[in-house]
Amino acid sequence: ARRLYKPDLTECFQNTVLVWFPCVYLWLLAPFYALKLYCHDCGCIRISTLCTAKTVLGFLLASFGFVEFFYILLERSHEIQNHMVFLLSPIIRSLTVVLAICIIQLERIRGCRSSVFLFLFWVLAVVCSLVPLRAKIQLAMYENPCPVKDASFLSKMLFWWFTGLVVKGYRTPLEAGDLWNLREEDTSDKIISDLEEEWTTECAKLLPDQAQILRKLQKEQSSGFCLLRTLARNFGPYFLTGTMKYCMILPCSLFHPYPLSNSLLLGFMNEEDAPLWKGYFYATLMFLLSCLQSLFNHQYMYTCFTVGMRVKTAVMGLVYRKSLVINSASRRTCTVGEIVNLVSADTQKLMDFVVYFNAVWLAPIEIALCLFFLWQHLGPSALAGIATVILIFPLNGFIAKKRSKLQVQMKFMDGRIKLMNEILNGIKILKFYAWEKAFLEQVLGYREKELKALKKSQILYSISIIAFAMFGVYVLIDDKNVLDAQKVFVSMALINILKTPLSQLPFAMSTTMQAIVSLKRLGKYLCSEELKDDNVAKAPLNGEGVLIDNGTFSWTKEGPPCLKRINVCVPQGSLVAVVGHVGSGKSSLLSAMLGETEKRSGSVSIKGSVAYVPQQAWIQNATVQDNVMFGREKQKTWYQRVLDACALLPDLEILPAGDSTEIGEKGLNLSGGQKQRVSLARAVYRKADVYLLDDPLSAVDAHVGQHIFDKVIGPKGVLRDKTRVLVTHGMSFLPQADLILVLVDGEITESGSYQELLSRQGAFADFIRMFASNDRKESVTETAAQREVIIAIDEQTVASHQQAIHHVNEHFVPLLQVFFLPFHILTGVCQFLATDCLFVLPQVRLEMYMEYFKTIGMAFIIPIVFLYAFQQGASLAYNYWLSLWADEPIVNGTQVDTDMKLAVYGALGFAQGIAIFGTTVAISVGGIIASRHLHMDLLKNVLHSPMSFFETTPSGNLLNRFAKEIDAIDCMIPDGLKMMLGYLFKLMEVCIIVMLATPFAAVVILPLAILYAFVQSFYVATSCQLRRLESVSRSPIYTHFNETVQGASVIRAFGEQHRFIVQANKRVDFNQTSYFPRFVATRWLAVNLEFVGNGVVLAAAILSVMGKDTLSPGIVGLAVSHSLQVTGILSWIVRSWTDVENNIVSVERVKEYADTAKEAVWTVEGSSLPLAWPQTGTIEFQDYGLQYRKGLDWALKGITLKIQEREKVGIVGRTGAGKSSLALGIFRILEAAKGEIYIDGVNIAEIGLHDLRSRITIIPQDPVLFSGSLRMNLDPFDTYTDEEIWSSLELAHLKNFVSNLPDKLNYECSEGGENLSLGQRQLVCLARALLRKTKILVLDEATAAVDLETDTLIQSTIRQQFEDCTVLTIAHRLNTIMDYTRVIVMDKGHISEMDSPTNLISNRGQFYRMCREAGLV
Repeated sequence: ARRLYKPDLTECFQNTVLVWFPCVYLWLLAPFYALKLYCHDCGCIRISTLCTAKTVLGFLLASFGFVEFFYILLERSHEIQNHMVFLLSPIIRSLTVVLAICIIQLERIRGCRSSVFLFLFWVLAVVCSLVPLRAKIQLAMYENPCPVKDASFLSKMLFWWFTGLVVKGYRTPLEAGDLWNLREEDTSDKIISDLEEEWTTECAKLLPDQAQILRKLQKEQSSGFCLLRTLARNFGPYFLTGTMKYCMILPCSLFHPYPLSNSLLLGFMNEEDAPLWKGYFYATLMFLLSCLQSLFNHQYMYTCFTVGMRVKTAVMGLVYRKSLVINSASRRTCTVGEIVNLVSADTQKLMDFVVYFNAVWLAPIEIALCLFFLWQHLGPSALAGIATVILIFPLNGFIAKKRSKLQVQMKFMDGRIKLMNEILNGIKILKFYAWEKAFLEQVLGYREKELKALKKSQILYSISIIAFAMFGVYVLIDDKNVLDAQKVFVSMALINILKTPLSQLPFAMSTTMQAIVSLKRLGKYLCSEELKDDNVAKAPLNGEGVLIDNGTFSWTKEGPPCLKRINVCVPQGSLVAVVGHVGSGKSSLLSAMLGETEKRSGSVSIKGSVAYVPQQAWIQNATVQDNVMFGREKQKTWYQRVLDACALLPDLEILPAGDSTEIGEKGLNLSGGQKQRVSLARAVYRKADVYLLDDPLSAVDAHVGQHIFDKVIGPKGVLRDKTRVLVTHGMSFLPQADLILVLVDGEITESGSYQELLSRQGAFADFIRMFASNDRKESVTETAAQREVIIAIDEQTVASHQQAIHHVNEHFVPLLQVFFLPFHILTGVCQFLATDCLFVLPQVRLEMYMEYFKTIGMAFIIPIVFLYAFQQGASLAYNYWLSLWADEPIVNGTQVDTDMKLAVYGALGFAQGIAIFGTTVAISVGGIIASRHLHMDLLKNVLHSPMSFFETTPSGNLLNRFAKEIDAIDCMIPDGLKMMLGYLFKLMEVCIIVMLATPFAAVVILPLAILYAFVQSFYVATSCQLRRLESVSRSPIYTHFNETVQGASVIRAFGEQHRFIVQANKRVDFNQTSYFPRFVATRWLAVNLEFVGNGVVLAAAILSVMGKDTLSPGIVGLAVSHSLQVTGILSWIVRSWTDVENNIVSVERVKEYADTAKEAVWTVEGSSLPLAWPQTGTIEFQDYGLQYRKGLDWALKGITLKIQEREKVGIVGRTGAGKSSLALGIFRILEAAKGEIYIDGVNIAEIGLHDLRSRITIIPQDPVLFSGSLRMNLDPFDTYTDEEIWSSLELAHLKNFVSNLPDKLNYECSEGGENLSLGQRQLVCLARALLRKTKILVLDEATAAVDLETDTLIQSTIRQQFEDCTVLTIAHRLNTIMDYTRVIVMDKGHISEMDSPTNLISNRGQFYRMCREAGLV
């Protein structure tokens, strides 16, 4: 995103030639010129002002050069080591200017008035310095340095340097380019280069030999502390400066501005004849102390967050570098998800720990001090307060424990999301079977449980009871005790201060505990074993490309060896084929050559550079071109040659943007064969010396494989002079290999050329015989549709555009362009969706709030507002009562009616408590009502959407709506609203109290309120966008991590570690550029708001002093102690407001799908459809036409056709001919664009979708199962008896399998049916069809899914069981439909031939040609 400016001329040229050229001119010609002047003397000229000016300016210019020299020497010393030029240039320039001054003086003495010589020098100097000037200007324009460097002291303290960005964000939505560059000390390069050395030395100190278990445990324990030590050493000093600032708050909070100055002020109010200046002095003192406190506090927080940010960068960098060198044994212990988790979750925990760490030891000190002051004020009765505090601790702990038990809500949520994920993945099946309702019920079941848990958890909120206990006890202990203003309000202030550390402490403790766990996990990972550099010797051998001498290798140190007694000598430039059965160690052999395995004994050496093609192609989320070039410069002719050799050119023609098409994660939009070929092209492009190819031809078609072998690998290929080691299963290539190695159970049993091995009659000859027979058997079925899965963004995504067929014959590539139309649309959609969180306009926000409150319902909102008002009223009365009590005159050392006062005080306190409880519960319940409605609407809208909706909407986005957005509506919005409303009313109460005491305060409060609203609106706008930018820049980091971990072996083989590390650094830095302003924004806001708040305090205090004679101390105490809370209240309002603002967008995102197109109604009310329909099963198409989307080509045009009852019809045709579209039309997955379909004389367009889909059956191409019991998968509505289910299983040949399962029908299928084999899943789908047994069966034949055995089973069952039904088969293998009554041959959307198979063959038309290709005639 940051454009790097490259000057037109190199830096070297600018610093040498351009500087030296004018200088050399002057120095070379100066002697001759001096000589000339010496000869021509025209008398001396007097010194004029012009001459003086010239001389002074000249000396200034010269001095600049010397200054620059010292600057470079001190500041940029690391650059000098590489380039002394930087130092030389300024010195040469300065000396030359001095020479020019001397010449000016010489000319003056010799009487020369104008000088061509000097004029030319100055022109040359100016012209030559224009180029560097331009480069510097452009550099300055592109650089966007962080203003904090040049900010003044005051600006740094108050964060005013940040204001520019806030204003910018308020005016226009922020872009990534608007953010400042990271400061040098925050960049990955700087942080990690320092840290890495330290960490390596720390690691080396850890016990080197950990053979014993005990030491291993010790190592895991100590690795966490090691990491902490290293981090502390690097970031400690800076963190300590922050802690010093924090400790400065301590004295401030000891003589806490509030209690201290408050008591002084109240003492002043009580004194009759105190001078006024004292009052003003106390008021100002209060103001200054509060200001100081907020300044120190925020500076400290700023330091913490900066350290946190650096720790995050450091840990990410270390984990990333580790993932490139970790060995396979350690790699197997942690999944990719866990490694990404280390980077996302654990680094976050460490950041939190940095911020809250000091609270762990400071909070107890603060608590102790507060209690000490309370004791001083109130004597023994303070013990009551202390006791209450101590009691409230376990109570809160108990409630917290209860609530964490209720975190089961999370469990239900996980269940719900998992189910939603499956629904979205299998939505096509749900629509075919009309099962949406059953799954809707299941999701809502989870949702109800989730909301129930949520409700319970919300009601467990606690009520504060401290103050009531304390003052009550104080009066009851002793009649002589008098509550006066000073005691009441100072104690109240102290209690308020107590609340902060009390709430912080548990939080700080838990953060620390979590951080310790995270440190251990990170330490364990960072200390795990690495690959040894000496596994492979890179020796310049003579004649041999690869040499393994008596090698024994294993994957883990302790594990059994995977390769034994390996002796391989690969001559340079030869082709070696490695063959063997599955699991015989072929890939391990290549890994051993790469040094990826543990070397137990022997030696491995490789000559020159290596290129590696793994068995499972690893594709980066980048363009095709980037994947092939893999960090090398582009050489056009070579690049084209490579693409041609790897048969990629036809594929590139289909891709929407050719070789600049972006490939999705893990190569989503490429087929298996294409991925494999891109992976091969990457290796070929390298021009390496040794090629290790792990079965690169497995995923491609036979004829493409042959092409690649001839053009790339074989004796005439591009790589003919290179050393090639090829693992292969393809027999046809073996005769051309120079040497064949036969592996059996990790040992090389035979080696030699093809002819030698055949004549030996050993394992190799058997191997050839076995495969040759298979090859022949396969070729019959293969050629019919040479199967290569080509294209398509995820299976569900483009299923319909591909017309549900992924198996495309590569000869018919042009047809595929049809499918790539939607690809453009999709790419557009995806790009739009990637920026999922967009800037929302204010009026839209308002609509969202209205929408949300409408969902809760007016009936609920009015009581909520009323309850809030009541709560604040009670609180006001309760505080006012205290102030009246404090003003009571003292009679004989006691106050009158203490009991009555205490009772009223208690009653008011109690009322306030009840009101608080009421409001929290009311808002929670309201929030739950809203989220129930919103989720229900979302779910119904999504399930009622047509298939085309799911194809253009990435399932990730839909899942995000169900997970993150619904979670925000469940928890974040109600919590935010609760806080916001609570504090808003509290603020009103404070304003009322201050105005009651001093009505004049209104004059101050109003302008402050306006200022506050102003600051707040600026902040909210910017904060929202920074949050968006930060989350958008975060996911590329995880994508990159994910890719790197999966492709580590390829990256290592190609030696590209450094480039990937640089890329990772860039991504982390890019993310930090938006994270840094995000936390500074919060500080900026807080500091500025607290000053506004402190202004209110100052106003209240000064006005009280001015009205000393008319005001009672009680009301003053009330006003001042309340105004002291303003700062806290203000910052909380903004924080909760920002939270609500950021989360209210979720309401709109959830509502988004309410307006998308929906499919027809599921059931038509009062329809007269007979229950047994369809009785005969005749189907009639009348001039039927179909389009995937308006504006696209017709998928079917003008189909007219009648299918009689009990007829068996096969539908055949090339890919894209419209076979599957017929099935989609019958099920109304796509609605007719013209014409009708009649089943049993009923127009299917006039009945409900579920009525239609539940009365006809399909056996789909890809068998989809849902997680749940086997029974649920066969019959989600529980409409059939167990007997019926068992009989259908028996007919589907599954009875034995199911009855041997532990839970029989209740056997839990895993997600997607992973724990059943593909063939078994196909049979389950057959059982579903047998269970429904409708009159019409559509069979979308599975192509590559099933082995021949299962296929024969399915075919025979269908022939017997569906004898009296109409069967439509969409056939890919022609032998299955040879005995059908009719065959329809489709071509480009219309019927080209239709007759019985025998007639069609005798007609010698298209069908005959297809049969001939398949070898059936």
